[in-house]
Amino acid sequence: MSTLQEKATALSSSVLRIAAFIFLRWIPGHPFPPIIYSAFAVYLSSFVASYLTQTPYNLVEDDVDITVTDVVVEEASPEYSSSVAHSQDLPVGEKPTHMEEDIDIKETIILEKKSVQIWRTILTGAPSPTSSLLSLATLLINALLVLAATDLVYRAKVFHPSHDLSFARVGYVSPTEANILVREPHPAKLPIFVSYKLANAPATYEDAGWQSAGTITWLGNETDYTGTVTFPLPNHPDRTYQWVTSNNHSGYFAVPPKPGQIGKQGSFTFLTSSCIKPRFPYNPFDHALSIPGFRHMADVIRSIPGGAQFMLFLGDFIYIDVPKRFGTSVEDYRREYRQVYASPDWPAVGNNLSWIHVLDDHEIANDWDGNTTGVYQAAADPWHNYQTSVNPPKARQAGTYNAPRKNATYFEFTQGPASFFMIDTRTYRDSSSETPVDSPGKTMLGPHQLADLLAFLKKPEPKGVKWKIVASSIPFTKNWRVNALDTWAGYLDERQKILEAMWDVGLRGGVGVVILSGDRHEFAATAFPPPAGGKWPVSATVNEFSTSPLSQFYLPTPTYRQTDDEDVMVKYIPSGNSKLGAVTIENTTSDQSILKFRLYVDGVEAWSSVLLSPPTVSGKRWSKDAIWG
Repeated sequence: MSTLQEKATALSSSVLRIAAFIFLRWIPGHPFPPIIYSAFAVYLSSFVASYLTQTPYNLVEDDVDITVTDVVVEEASPEYSSSVAHSQDLPVGEKPTHMEEDIDIKETIILEKKSVQIWRTILTGAPSPTSSLLSLATLLINALLVLAATDLVYRAKVFHPSHDLSFARVGYVSPTEANILVREPHPAKLPIFVSYKLANAPATYEDAGWQSAGTITWLGNETDYTGTVTFPLPNHPDRTYQWVTSNNHSGYFAVPPKPGQIGKQGSFTFLTSSCIKPRFPYNPFDHALSIPGFRHMADVIRSIPGGAQFMLFLGDFIYIDVPKRFGTSVEDYRREYRQVYASPDWPAVGNNLSWIHVLDDHEIANDWDGNTTGVYQAAADPWHNYQTSVNPPKARQAGTYNAPRKNATYFEFTQGPASFFMIDTRTYRDSSSETPVDSPGKTMLGPHQLADLLAFLKKPEPKGVKWKIVASSIPFTKNWRVNALDTWAGYLDERQKILEAMWDVGLRGGVGVVILSGDRHEFAATAFPPPAGGKWPVSATVNEFSTSPLSQFYLPTPTYRQTDDEDVMVKYIPSGNSKLGAVTIENTTSDQSILKFRLYVDGVEAWSSVLLSPPTVSGKRWSKDAIWG
């Protein structure tokens, strides 16, 4: 029968192993390390007590033989001397006696050495009564799990704060301008000269030599030693340029097509995803800053003819609070950005590809709805220094002629066959839980951003621009049932206003609307058809592709479910630690353009979908529906 100590050993071992498996391979949540450490403390004490008190033998037989013999015993001598003398004078047979029982007890114990139960010892974590080696092995398994959890939590922070990180990357590239971000903490490397030249065979009118892009003369702690260089490009699309910096960084970038045009490949492709956490799922042999999703992404880029134009990253570039928040200072946030850019897997996806970014909660704090209060200012410092400083232009202010919205943290641009609006869903939102989800006036975007987005949707596009792409860090659909208040499901009144403006785009014809989102660590494609019998044609249907994570955990149980006809599930794929979307636009010279979305899960294409832009047909809903089919 198991003792209380043995039960405590097995139970604490089970808790430790289950928690460690979830933490290391499933979800690196901050509640798990305390559970792992507490379980190990209980386990270690009960293990030692069990090991020291248990016996290596089983009792097979325990026989006890008792023999009772009657024995005549002379009485003791009298106490007084006269009586003693008298007693000694008596003959032997007449001396006083009494009867006593002589008891002889013999116990026979037969012991059998316990059998070696290898799997019981290994699986339960309990010590083996017969093998010290097995006991040590099962103890080491649990100790190694504790060390692995500690390694995942602390190794990067302690050994790789990346203060000495020197790197450069390509930011937003337009047909006429390019942006490069440089970080260099070593004063001896200053000034930094940035140069570029054509990587293609030059035309007769083009200069094939190196040209100066700009010079960075000073970098300081105010920007975490980052600086930017923005330089003009000759107005020649379909060119590839090589860039170099004097502090030994280099790469390539492609010039995008002008608005309304398309590349020489006959298509325009860009990538999208969100959510990165280095070294997850945990592998003890990986570098502390390794990012497996980057390796999958590099494979996908190589498989795309002509490569991708840019990476539209939809938030959670860092996870400040996973698996542990180490602080709330500016340096705590800066360190997280440095560690991603210091990853040995970054160059394969960052040296030759433009990255542009939107903001989400884990760059600030989980489910952030505190506007610019609290830790926002500390979080915003590296967000601006590392990301928005080389992002596309700020969105145009509604009611003006191309004037950018001052101090906006959301962006707008047009490239080739598509126009883009990159939403900030965190800086301006009302509390997600304090007011009802359908409360009029409850806002995620704030009045200025909402007005600018509606103006973006309303404005006519140049000829050849067939798609309006709205980038939202969180899902637009309300079909995700876990923590739905943090998504657009918690802001239904504002969502409806935006949806109607999107349907109006389809009603006008010629341009389709697609929403790209992330955040959920799952993939789902959702359609938002206009209400039946209304003024909008079926061709005005808005589609959303929500893709994440690029390199993080995925939820073990499904959380997406369609419950009405407003948000229609097209495809749902929850599994996969790395999900990457590739959007390709083709056929922009005809009336209807093709938009193809391809989903890659762990580097392998898992699903694809094709959309057609609404036809350019005058008239009302009925005539458009007749042509749509």
